[in-house]
Amino acid sequence: MGAVLVAGLTNIETTVRVEGFPITYTPVRYPFFDVDASVSGVGYNVAKALTALGSPVRFLSIIGRDLGAALVLGQLRADGLSNAFVVQEIERTARSAILYDADGQRMIYVDLKDLQERAYPEALFEAAARDVTLAVLGNINFARPMLAAMQARGVPIATDVHTISDPDDAYNADWMRAASVLFMSDEKLPCAPEDWVRTLWDRYDAPIVVIGRGTQGALLAVRADGFLERVPAVYTRPVVSTIGAGDALFSSFVHVYRATNDPYRAIRRALVFASYKIGVTGAADGFLSAEELDRLAAEVDGSPRD
Repeated sequence: MGAVLVAGLTNIETTVRVEGFPITYTPVRYPFFDVDASVSGVGYNVAKALTALGSPVRFLSIIGRDLGAALVLGQLRADGLSNAFVVQEIERTARSAILYDADGQRMIYVDLKDLQERAYPEALFEAAARDVTLAVLGNINFARPMLAAMQARGVPIATDVHTISDPDDAYNADWMRAASVLFMSDEKLPCAPEDWVRTLWDRYDAPIVVIGRGTQGALLAVRADGFLERVPAVYTRPVVSTIGAGDALFSSFVHVYRATNDPYRAIRRALVFASYKIGVTGAADGFLSAEELDRLAAEVDGSPRD
């Protein structure tokens, strides 16, 4: 079926569990086992989830020439991801800090360092792009030139623009214009998700739009079928943290849709995958294999296994 090219952010993520929001000031706290650090980032999360599900991935990312880079390269090996297209083009690897509580609320700080001013090496991209059948391109600046390059090759593009509130958003318009599969969150939408999709379809050609709705599930829109409906969330295990839930939903949808060309099956599987993933803390942890996903989906809704 060919490889999936994934281009996106890698960062060192620090997570801190808090009692709740707002946070009451205290000079020092000792939350034993509630502070952790890991390799994460939207691109990394997606590449790792797709790999866990069995999709062959070529992962393109930019990291630093620092201690954080050593952590990234070690984690790539541990997670079965090649570092062939992960380049050290900046001085310091991007960082994130995430505060989260038991109710699933989270506050995320992302420090991209100077990543947004750096370009991905063109020759290395050309090597990675050979014979790929799908491009999953994160909305990070170094992936922007890849949109036109993949379109010129006739390779479909899947992307997630995350929290968005303006259909003409200047930063994200290139991704929305190029996407065959377009994901986003409902957190900042100015209207009902159905109305939002209709607005997007007036401007962009995306055949499939998915809006993540947190505990409410997702909205799936399939232009060719005139389908525009909410799909409820499922429960698989207790929630520990919702960090990375959107990346998990996106990754698993892409994997199943690529394998079956069935967006309805893909969204049902994706909701199961994301529900299971949020039973752990880190954004890049808690991913099921394809076999585990099939078994769990059958238990949740009685659907047949692939």
